Amino acid sequence: MSQNDYGILNDFLNKNNVVATEEQIGQLDSFYSLLVEQNKVMNLTAITEFNDVLIKHFIDSLAIIPFIKLQECKTLIDIGTGAGFPGIPIKIMFPNIKITLIDSLNKRITFLNNVISECNLKNIEVFHGRAEDFAHQKIYREKYDLCVSRAVANLSVLNEYCLPFVKVGGKFISYKAGHIDEELKKAQKSIAVLGGSLDKINKFQLYQTDFNRTLVMIKKIKGTPDKYPRKSGLPLKNPII
Repeated sequence: MSQNDYGILNDFLNKNNVVATEEQIGQLDSFYSLLVEQNKVMNLTAITEFNDVLIKHFIDSLAIIPFIKLQECKTLIDIGTGAGFPGIPIKIMFPNIKITLIDSLNKRITFLNNVISECNLKNIEVFHGRAEDFAHQKIYREKYDLCVSRAVANLSVLNEYCLPFVKVGGKFISYKAGHIDEELKKAQKSIAVLGGSLDKINKFQLYQTDFNRTLVMIKKIKGTPDKYPRKSGLPLKNPII
């Protein structure tokens, strides 16, 4: 049994009709231990205290639960996953989802593969590379029910990285903090150009905190034009606005 108290997480899950098994709590606990240990030798996160990780990484990653039926999601891709957020906690709590994690830093990929092995996670793959390259490969392009990203980038840029992976009828969810009204206004063109339609904007405070969170949900209503995403660097240097 874990020495850490997962009561807050269980309360959050129970309020959303999700029950964590002992195995799932054990997997989260192993993930936490690996995160803290590896963080001593490489910069994975500035957040290492257990309660902070529990709320600001684990619960935050799972904050989409009230807003989307993850039980009905079959395929999910996490772009710019970093230390595995939100993809790993989602995988642990919803093991039936086939999950793909992409990150551009190879050291993080090594860490994530270790997490997958130690936590005995199945039907999950991790790739080192850029979204701009993977999105032009047929086996990934417009193949996912859901794309998620906690990456710190402008929404116009994230749309170009992420929407090409989403199948028509699927969704892209961007995790945002702070005031995003101006950013969202500037992102309208990219949403339309890339085949999306703004679905919902869910503003809330992260569970048992005063931390303001926004989930921007974009529905894919038509195919993304073949030229997108543009080659590496262009989405950032010259966003669609």
